[in-house]
Amino acid sequence: MSNKLVAYFSASGVTAGAAKKLSDATGADLYEIRPAVKYTSADLNWHNSSSRSSIEMKDKSSRPELADKNADIKGHDVIFLGFPIWWYVAPKIINTFLEAYDFTGKTIILFATSGGSGFGGAAQGLKASAPGAEIREGKIFSSGVSVPALKKWAESFGA
Repeated sequence: MSNKLVAYFSASGVTAGAAKKLSDATGADLYEIRPAVKYTSADLNWHNSSSRSSIEMKDKSSRPELADKNADIKGHDVIFLGFPIWWYVAPKIINTFLEAYDFTGKTIILFATSGGSGFGGAAQGLKASAPGAEIREGKIFSSGVSVPALKKWAESFGA
């Protein structure tokens, strides 16, 4: 078993593609963070203030339910955690995921996909959800990122 894990949430498939390439590049195990209720395109419409994602992101205490809690966190020392950037931070389901497990002593390296925004406050917004973990801001990737580029990036963290 690899001591590295790529855990990711992907609403539209873009982050999933980057996560699978990162897993290939690093030899890391792969785990998909899935919501109990899948997001529809209407849920993801950030132009609609009544959409599910808009409502979740306005509420700092929002914690969308996970479909499962089967991630093997104990068996991994380094977790690459991927997600799309929503409102300059991680989607609230990432907080749910972090709060569902004990990450004490783990290194969590963030990576994300975005249509144009940067990490903003993503790393800071996740720290309270994973006490005892070292959370490191990584990089924003496009959908076309290559396996060699991801390998080089991961190696810059010693992973």
